[in-house]
Amino acid sequence: MLRIGIDVGGTNTDAVVMDGERVKAGVKVPTTGDVMSGVVEALRSVLKASGVEPAAVDVVMIGTTHFTNAVVERRNLAPTAAVRLALPATACLPPMVDWPDDLKQAIGNHVYMAKGGNEFDGRPISELDEEELKRIARDIAGKGIRSVAVTSVFSPVSAEVEKRAAAVLSAELPDAHMTLSSDIGRLGLLERENAAIMNACLRDLSRHVVQAFRDAIAEAGIKGRFYLTQNDGTLMEDSFAERFPVLTFASGPTNSMRGAAFLSGLTEAIVVDIGGTTADLGSLKKGFPRQASMVVEVGGVRTNFRMPDVFSMGLGGGSRVVGSGKDIRIGPASVGYRITEEALIFGGSTLTASDIAVAAGKADFGDRSKVAHLAPDLVEAAQRKILEMLDDAIDHARISPEPVPVIVVGGGSILVGDAIGDVPVVKPDHFAVANAVGAAIAQISGEVERVYSLSDISREEALEDARKKAQDAAVAAGASAKSIEIVDMEDVPLAYLPGNATRVRVKAVGELNVG
Repeated sequence: MLRIGIDVGGTNTDAVVMDGERVKAGVKVPTTGDVMSGVVEALRSVLKASGVEPAAVDVVMIGTTHFTNAVVERRNLAPTAAVRLALPATACLPPMVDWPDDLKQAIGNHVYMAKGGNEFDGRPISELDEEELKRIARDIAGKGIRSVAVTSVFSPVSAEVEKRAAAVLSAELPDAHMTLSSDIGRLGLLERENAAIMNACLRDLSRHVVQAFRDAIAEAGIKGRFYLTQNDGTLMEDSFAERFPVLTFASGPTNSMRGAAFLSGLTEAIVVDIGGTTADLGSLKKGFPRQASMVVEVGGVRTNFRMPDVFSMGLGGGSRVVGSGKDIRIGPASVGYRITEEALIFGGSTLTASDIAVAAGKADFGDRSKVAHLAPDLVEAAQRKILEMLDDAIDHARISPEPVPVIVVGGGSILVGDAIGDVPVVKPDHFAVANAVGAAIAQISGEVERVYSLSDISREEALEDARKKAQDAAVAAGASAKSIEIVDMEDVPLAYLPGNATRVRVKAVGELNVG
């Protein structure tokens, strides 16, 4: 199967062509201001480099930062109505109570609370009031809002209340997008609700972006299937991505870590992905990024959907270098995708980390003569600072004192030699485009998280039920049933709940079904 993997970063857009498990070609092109023209150029360049005809490509997988950036930068966000089903419970903490004020205002701060919701064991808190929901829908329509997020207490245990409410609202708002929190988040009302609201405010943008990707692929002459990569290193179809853009958050670092595992053959390691703007570090577990066990903030908002446990720092090939000696500073400011215009080696006037690497003889691109004037003491101090920053970050990423391999990937890995401090590093073949490789090899996943009362069934029956539901979810998403394996399982007793309750989370992955 011929696959193209693409990762759109802040500095470069990377693309690879893979035939089975072999990388035929990999390219890097500057990310463009409109992003899409950069994707088209990457597709054309990698097809030319590989000698592959566009019609022969079976699948294109793309990782993008579009939606994360939209939230962080507070742009292209649609006015959104947040409807919570819980009254009389939770009234003291309304939706978006913990959001930054500027982000609340960006989407209108439209909040509604209604009857509904469940206890942890599925018992109703209060009966759904359809007339109440119709009044809410009329108010939403009067404000011209077309994006609605519906959240119910304990909906991961029973999503029926959210589905019934969405049906009532949709009948009154036929042109509105509905996002149900049970489709996205895990247990934890506020964080799951936040994720649903964030998804809803991105729905208009997702339709535009996904269609633009489709157009870019068609313009390149490719007729194969198209997927986007999601937070956990697996794939979702383009139509699914349109409905759930929030699931692409952190797909860039995830792709890099998956690509690093594939290229190096290591499944337990620390991965350091150095790009043009940032360096992302995380731990591999069974070849997948270790998932964050706590809430993750996106744009200042707490969420709890599946996200990799990644530590990011402002260090990359485009990082600005300021000062000298002990006072030298590298990053977090970066020239980003303008590196070919602003870095010294390209005739610019800004000293960057890439200029230091070229001056030190660690890399050979651009015009080395343009950094020949840099004082050796400055070059040495900058290199020492880079390694100190990375050494501290690796300590931060460790999950145990046991020694583990360190894999360095990304275009900015030119900043690193054979070791970081006392730690030797692994730089696999095609390390510069590991993120695109990670996109190309992505699998299909299914995940379930439920609370079971062990007064009703045994622990073994609960685990087996969760395993079966996760496997079914993976098959429904497009995985081959024969290839599915369980890669993560968590069983946590909930002593604070009655009925001998336990929370079970299971993740299953499988290869893309090409039949």
